[in-house]
Amino acid sequence: MTDPLDLLHAPLGEPGSGRIRYGAAMALYRAGQLSDAQLEVFRVASAHDGRDPDQLLAERGLPIPARAKYDGAGALASLVAEVDQYLAALSGDGPVEIRHGIARWAGPIHPRNAPPNVVVTAHLAPALETLAPSHPALAAAIAAAAPFLDWITYDGCEPAEIGIDFASGHAFATIIGQDAPIKAHDFDVGLFLIAPHVLYRDHCHRAPELYAPLTGPHGWRFGAGAPLTIKPAHMPIWNPAFRPHLTKVGPVPFLSVFGWTRDVNERARVIAADDWPALEALRL
Repeated sequence: MTDPLDLLHAPLGEPGSGRIRYGAAMALYRAGQLSDAQLEVFRVASAHDGRDPDQLLAERGLPIPARAKYDGAGALASLVAEVDQYLAALSGDGPVEIRHGIARWAGPIHPRNAPPNVVVTAHLAPALETLAPSHPALAAAIAAAAPFLDWITYDGCEPAEIGIDFASGHAFATIIGQDAPIKAHDFDVGLFLIAPHVLYRDHCHRAPELYAPLTGPHGWRFGAGAPLTIKPAHMPIWNPAFRPHLTKVGPVPFLSVFGWTRDVNERARVIAADDWPALEALRL
């Protein structure tokens, strides 16, 4: 997504879409492509996700900016481009490895029409509202592509082992991968969402893994019993194979780009720790 006018495409009625459209309008205003009066229309409309700014512009006799038309494949292509651009601005080996995989597995796109996911319905919009002021293009791309992704609340671990709150309070969607809209072999890239205050208990896996958190702050540790380290949004986390890691979500929903570079079908292993109850009750 390179034309800033494309940022105005967020679908009407999607939670948080009014804020995303206003963020896009602000970027265009700063570039001298929208007037004060046009920007004010998008500000007013941003309070109502279902309100069409074009209608309000027409009522006030103001020009209506051109908009790109997006189908599922177009929305997903824009999301991949925005994710790649976002990763390009991050330091470290992990983002580089994931970008190499994105370039390698570029191919046909097959959008999904999956049923709504309750975690996404409740928590994606607040996460995007946090992201939109600093990264309006990425937030708009996620909002547009979200309906075409298969969001999964994973049931591969027993709730008693992984934690009841986490078992019912997270969702992920693979964009590039074996069963994803863009096919790949032994490589995954997608989005990961966790509800506020949830603990993702200590675990490890064979797959080397990148987290690129889009919201924050959140707590992390890299060994059972180690103290939490509070990290802000946009600080990448690279987990080599079998590195133990834990995430404690703060008051804002955790939204992250994730990537696995190999061994993606190997199951994760939970690492028991006796301080989970205290961490689950903790509020950052």
